[in-house]
Amino acid sequence: MTLDVSTEGPQRMLGKDGKTEFVIREATYRDLNDVIAINRKVLPENYPNWFFVEHLEQFPKAFIVAEVGGRVVGYVMSRVEYGWSNVNKGKAVRRGHIVSVGVLPEARRLGIATAMMLRAMKAMKIYYGASEVYLEVRVSNTPAISLYEKLGYKIVGRIPRYYSDGEDAFLMACPL
Repeated sequence: MTLDVSTEGPQRMLGKDGKTEFVIREATYRDLNDVIAINRKVLPENYPNWFFVEHLEQFPKAFIVAEVGGRVVGYVMSRVEYGWSNVNKGKAVRRGHIVSVGVLPEARRLGIATAMMLRAMKAMKIYYGASEVYLEVRVSNTPAISLYEKLGYKIVGRIPRYYSDGEDAFLMACPL
């Protein structure tokens, strides 16, 4: 997998439908209300407002939003940690963590999540020194698992009852 996206400034892209234009860029404080609204609308896991602010302050280069027609329609919130590798067992590394990904239903299937993920992953590598990235995903979320596999992630573990409703999560990881 190549991280062939820019990490500087807004990027204009054409959706997979061949007609919808979208922009991916770093999030700003002005975007947080939209990001939080997307999180509340499309994901059962919701975070307090301060959690979004904290990630934007600490890892601004890896907090990515997507716009269609000037409206924020998606986000990827990330952080970088130091811990045991999910890729090279027994080794301590700087690893990126995709904390949350959300795209409004009307903006799905255009390649927006893929573009945002690639930009966040590249930023975690370039700006924060991550050598790998990981995430948790519901075992029932087949579309997300397929997306992550397409980006080079592999299932490296299963976390029982990870979600508040008791569903397990797959732990997926990818070298950068």
